Amino acid sequence: MNQHIQLEMNRLVDCIKQDQSADGSWNYPFDTGITADAYMIILLKVLDMEDASLIEALVKRIESRQTDNGSWKLFQDEKDGNVTVTIEAYYGLLFSGLRNERDPHMRKAKQFILSKGGIKQAKLLTKMMLTVTGQYKWPRFFPIPLEVVLLPPTFLVSIFDLSVYGRVNLIPLLLLGHKKFQINTTNTPSLKDLFQTRAERSEEHAWEEYRTDEFRSFFSKLQSGVKTLIGYPDYLHSLALDSTKRFMLDRLEPDGTLYNYFGSTFFMIFALLSIGYSKKDPVILKAVAGLKGMACSVDGHTHIQFTTPHVWNTSLISYALQEAGIPSKDQTVEAANQYLLSRQHYMYGDWLIHNPNAIPGGWGFSDLNTMNPDVDDTTASLRALAKQLQEKPDNRDSWQRGVSFTISMQNDDGGFPAFERNNDHKWLHFIPVEGSKYLLTDPSTADLTGRTLEFLGNYTNMKKPEEVSRRAVDWLLENQEHDGSWYGRWGICYLYGTWSALTGMKAAGQSSRHPSIQKAIAWLKKIQNKDGGWGESCYSDIKEQYIPLGTSTLTHTAWAVDALISQSDMPTAEIESGISYLIRAGQQDSWTNDYPAGQGMADFLYIHYHSYRYIYPLLALSHYKNKFLIA
Repeated sequence: MNQHIQLEMNRLVDCIKQDQSADGSWNYPFDTGITADAYMIILLKVLDMEDASLIEALVKRIESRQTDNGSWKLFQDEKDGNVTVTIEAYYGLLFSGLRNERDPHMRKAKQFILSKGGIKQAKLLTKMMLTVTGQYKWPRFFPIPLEVVLLPPTFLVSIFDLSVYGRVNLIPLLLLGHKKFQINTTNTPSLKDLFQTRAERSEEHAWEEYRTDEFRSFFSKLQSGVKTLIGYPDYLHSLALDSTKRFMLDRLEPDGTLYNYFGSTFFMIFALLSIGYSKKDPVILKAVAGLKGMACSVDGHTHIQFTTPHVWNTSLISYALQEAGIPSKDQTVEAANQYLLSRQHYMYGDWLIHNPNAIPGGWGFSDLNTMNPDVDDTTASLRALAKQLQEKPDNRDSWQRGVSFTISMQNDDGGFPAFERNNDHKWLHFIPVEGSKYLLTDPSTADLTGRTLEFLGNYTNMKKPEEVSRRAVDWLLENQEHDGSWYGRWGICYLYGTWSALTGMKAAGQSSRHPSIQKAIAWLKKIQNKDGGWGESCYSDIKEQYIPLGTSTLTHTAWAVDALISQSDMPTAEIESGISYLIRAGQQDSWTNDYPAGQGMADFLYIHYHSYRYIYPLLALSHYKNKFLIA
């Protein structure tokens, strides 16, 4: 097997090296389905921007994903199809002007939507998009007063209680709801046939599912807060309008997008239109150009990504290459690391509100992000840069800034969040917004905590009983699932969390004989497939319990094998069969190669990282070789 391991490692390294971009990064696609593709068509048509070739390409991409029953899916094993995604696809295709509701595949899509309850079943953000484009009615009284943007972070409730992702999407929507803004053009199709009754189109029925006691309690807190503001109503209103606009414009990245997110930029453009911006305003034109810059090619089709994953791809790949024995002075690694150094953050951002004593020094996920760092990208970049930064004295400042930023982000509960420290307000979980637990809050998670522990233990020698590591290990032990697994927020799902937790605790010095570790190992062995691999369904994320995919995937297998390797003194039968699967399946074509391994929002946004099929098998094979064949 030894020879086969090295041959597969060589193949993976060669594939990766060939795909490196001229700037040293890797731009493997961040594939999120067809939602952004449809929204891009809608945006271009609403803004009267003629880009026939792009629209036609996006139409072809959307149609390539339609299933036989007329629906579109979030992930391959989703039963029947997804009504929200199908509504988005149907609307985008109609908006393009290249398809009409009489086309056979459009009739099938319409029938599917109606069979699932019609347009009313769309998720919240989709309903917002439908509302601003004239298909839904705004409620007569928008429940959130615009003046909430004036409430300071020290108040009982403020916009900074929301996660950065929730906040950056809510602010444009808040302005749109306040203005009750809607825009119709000659290109706008009608979706009235997707309402099952006339009553569903009324203001009273349009948002009735959100009129709950929890929602009323939340809005009551906001309205009470607004009443405490001192000033004449007209003055406060004018100040709120200006503050909302300034919030968006102050967070524009160099490409003109809002935090490099497609969704927030999409709604920001409509928000700017609502306060009088021209469709041809330079801010809007630059934002649209920035969104176009998120285009990539997937299987010969043009896809609009939700963001660009260059930093994440590059940090993981540089690290994986070095684990595979490629020296840090290798031309490929050097180019990658120079790219990463150029993307370190030196600007303050919203994270400062919750972490006022920290200084900039982290990394963000996307190519052009400058002010929205996260813990995972920071530790991933530092892993890749470790040898270079520690060997060259002139780079010590970058290393120290990155490590200091990482440690400063630890939550009071001992775990680590993604973007902002101590920003997990549990009362937000009760608001009836899909995925509110992670859309609106930024809690400690097993994947972030485990991966941070792994970095600190292996690269800074920060292990137990040192306080940072001890508290993080304690958090993981306290938050283990009953079956022995851990839930991973940003990957699919329990395999991701368990891999992160086990590798992290091993690096931190936690004994492999600890009952929690042994329970996790037993769980991994129990769910191994007969072919030696592992596979987990996106349904795990939705149902909040482990759901097997029914077949193995390269990424899930690599996570499971790597976790077992980290905790084993010698190869076990489970490790050997997992390694054999990685070698055997590495060059095989399978639908599982396109299966999402990441998630952005439960039951709404899943991510197929095209880089993962190279990165994680290479890491698992390298760790096996380094521990059992060389040591």
